[in-house]
Amino acid sequence: MSAPAGLRPQLSLGLPNFGDWVPPGEWRRLLDVARMADDAGVDRLVVVDHVVMGPHTERYRWGRFPTGSTAPWVEPLSLLSALGAVTDRVRLGTGILIASLRGAATLAKTAATIDVLTNGRLDLGVGLGWQREEYDACGYDWERRGDLLTDTLGACAALWRGDPAAYDGPTVSFDETWCEPKPVQPGGVPFWVAGSLAPRNLERLVRFGTGWIPIMGADLDSVRDGVAVLHEAFAAAGRDPATLQVQAPAPMVRTGDRMDLAATLAGVPDLVAAGVTSVNVPLKAFSPTIDGVETVIAEAVERFAGVVGR
Repeated sequence: MSAPAGLRPQLSLGLPNFGDWVPPGEWRRLLDVARMADDAGVDRLVVVDHVVMGPHTERYRWGRFPTGSTAPWVEPLSLLSALGAVTDRVRLGTGILIASLRGAATLAKTAATIDVLTNGRLDLGVGLGWQREEYDACGYDWERRGDLLTDTLGACAALWRGDPAAYDGPTVSFDETWCEPKPVQPGGVPFWVAGSLAPRNLERLVRFGTGWIPIMGADLDSVRDGVAVLHEAFAAAGRDPATLQVQAPAPMVRTGDRMDLAATLAGVPDLVAAGVTSVNVPLKAFSPTIDGVETVIAEAVERFAGVVGR
């Protein structure tokens, strides 16, 4: 299995929009980092999401949570809009956005606006999230989070496609509704659906997804097997399996007391062979603070080009 023909491997950089990577009061420096990435030839910048934080970060399933409850989290869609204003070509994505917490119509309008303002450069990685407290604070039912996500994606797709639009789901329903402007990208803003390929999520991804973001901690064999499952499911649904995109993190390698960027990126060909089309490299792992990040970006682009032969 390899990356689909026509989808050259892409380098995505995880931009830390949370915690202490940016000094207090200096969040505008993220715009400078975006310019650096745009100029260097990075394919995509990816930011993450929490609307609010509850007290129980120990409930995070995938190891130690990267911040405490009081750490700042810059809202990702607002940030991507600002990054789009200072860049020309780099794609802008979320990985992930807790889409259900925005409300379907509001998300459709916001994402379409960003897509228009960035000339079609937005990708939305979406997922359920892991905190009940966020759903409670935003007024949504945690127990219905699966239905909420499915309806959010379905309603957005309807609003981006229809004139007038209609959608009828368990948690969202409307008829004779217009949402303008439409996204620049044909078919609407791409959804990259995150998580395992449990039956409901597999159905969600096949119906609405352009790409898949495997669940945190998935190993190479799990990614490879998941890509095979998705190719079969796409074909069964009448979709072209060659259009499937997959984003996965580079396999992190530590040398001594530091993360080794060269050794980490040396594992990229194995990911590509497994069907990964977009390799995510978290900037914070190789540049613990924002100072000096330009050197890391330049090295990442150069080494990535070397290992994928471009």
